[in-house]
Amino acid sequence: MTQHANFLWGTATSSYQIEGAVAEDGRTPSIWDTFCATPGTVTDGDTGAVACDHYHRMPEDVAIMAELGMDVYRFSLAWPRVQPDGTGGGNPAGIAFYDRLVDELLAKGIRPWVTLYHWDLPQALEDAGGWPSRDTAYRFADYAAIAYDALGDRVDQWTTLNEPWCSAFLGYMTGQHAPGRQDARAGMTAVHHLLLGHGLATRAIRDRAEASGRSDRLEVGITLNLAPKIPASDSPADVAAARWADGFDNRLYLDPLLRGEYPADIADKLDELGCPLPVRDGDLALIAQPLDVLGVNYYSSQAVQAGPVGQNGWPSPVALRRDVPRTAMDWEVTPAALTDLLLRLEREYPGPAWYITENGAAYADVPDENGYVDDVERAEYLRAHIDATLEARARGANVRGYFAWSLLDNFEWAFGYDRRFGIVRVDYDTLRRTPKRSARYYAERVAAEKERA
Repeated sequence: MTQHANFLWGTATSSYQIEGAVAEDGRTPSIWDTFCATPGTVTDGDTGAVACDHYHRMPEDVAIMAELGMDVYRFSLAWPRVQPDGTGGGNPAGIAFYDRLVDELLAKGIRPWVTLYHWDLPQALEDAGGWPSRDTAYRFADYAAIAYDALGDRVDQWTTLNEPWCSAFLGYMTGQHAPGRQDARAGMTAVHHLLLGHGLATRAIRDRAEASGRSDRLEVGITLNLAPKIPASDSPADVAAARWADGFDNRLYLDPLLRGEYPADIADKLDELGCPLPVRDGDLALIAQPLDVLGVNYYSSQAVQAGPVGQNGWPSPVALRRDVPRTAMDWEVTPAALTDLLLRLEREYPGPAWYITENGAAYADVPDENGYVDDVERAEYLRAHIDATLEARARGANVRGYFAWSLLDNFEWAFGYDRRFGIVRVDYDTLRRTPKRSARYYAERVAAEKERA
């Protein structure tokens, strides 16, 4: 058996970015529906009201994955579709969609991998305080129980949260994402309650799996967006800036999840800034329950240099612009840093299996008259990052899978439909799907790796 055996290949999406049907079958508004309806928040006033219309075209999308030879599909549930308003029982009509999706995947030999939360908080829960409210963590556990009860007989892989950094920082501190709040204290409180929600949901899922005799098959985890922070020079100021950036973006999540404590340098500074993490007795033990899986969403790395002290004394490191290729998101293309990141995780945070749960790139696609996109740059991006992932695995990192982001061009949050990450083009006028060169490359690469295994 070679080093590539027992390795999962897949693609990933999220509910609000592809589903559409935002007012069908009992779904209530999420914070993203509200945010999109607020003038000036999203490019061109775009919304996810239709998106890729995956809600109605799901069988076609599953068929595309099967044609590409995917082992697994990572998708998220829309919380306001499963449990409208975030309280009470489940919504049978909304759950029925995910029943159909799971069954369709299994019929095509594709493993379903569920993410419970990819940012579409029910608006009713935001109105009640959102993630800065401790109660939201308990509501999340209730929702996790409903989801597991509905799908746990067929789904063994569960991710609680996708990128809590984005939910807390972009949603509550900078306001670039829904719900658009700009409150540093609320943002740091949200960090803790998101992680607490992860712990509570993990416990709820494990309890149900145990009761139903499925715990031996269960894999529960969380997905973090991790970006290596490299000092721009060896000056003490730049080293300190990179240390803060790594602490605020990476260790603030890794340490409580895998070590049962917040990093002291970051927690102490947050106390000093008047934004303490609201930890209560027993919280860290809940957060640090054993993880089967830690998902890594990797897009880029940063060279960090010291910047002027920000508003109210906040550190404000500055990313040095390096002479490397960049994507349409203006993110640096740095595949070697992914190898380094995975080896660091194995060295400093051993225990879970690592999966690349998202990796991909936006480029300025130009379709031909048939809708085909000859996206050489994206295919090369995938090649380099798959190589980097397998290099880390060969050097001892417990990496078990790679999921390309994304299956489809989709609603790219505050960028609306102005950025395309898909390996399959979506014509937003006709909703026609057309696999790009990158999809063909990925399918051929996956087939070759499976043959090699």
